[in-house]
Order: sequence, then C-alpha cells, then structure tokens
Amino acid sequence: MAQGYSVFIGLAIVVAMCVAAWFLSPKGENQTTWRSSLILAFISCYLMWFITFMAQLHPLIEPRRTTVREGFQHE
Repeated sequence: MAQGYSVFIGLAIVVAMCVAAWFLSPKGENQTTWRSSLILAFISCYLMWFITFMAQLHPLIEPRRTTVREGFQHE
C-alpha cells in the first residue's frame, strides 16, 4: 500500500528533473522553447499522477457492496 509521503518523493524527483532540464537544455536560439516544453511536460505529468494518486488514496465516494446481508450493512 502506498503511503502519503510518496507524493513528496515524486515532487522531489520532478523538481530534480526540472532543474536538470533548465541546465542541460541544448544551447541555441530554441533554448527557451526547450526549457519551457520540458518543464511544462514534467509538471503536467506530475499533476496528473498526483490527482489520480490522491483520488485513490482518499476517495470521495465509499464503494457499496450489494452482496452484504441486510443486518450487516452500514449506511
């Protein structure tokens, strides 16, 4: 089972990748385009993962089983 601290580990990895993209982007007239594209892609992927992870870690709707007997079902 995943723990809550994996969000911070993922954030640290994404920050490290963004810093690497900032310093290791190819030099030239398109350097700003490379930097912006890579950093935006890293942040977008992290946000998508984060939202999906949090939705599974803390669901808004509790699943209900239909196979439970009447006396044992909670509302």
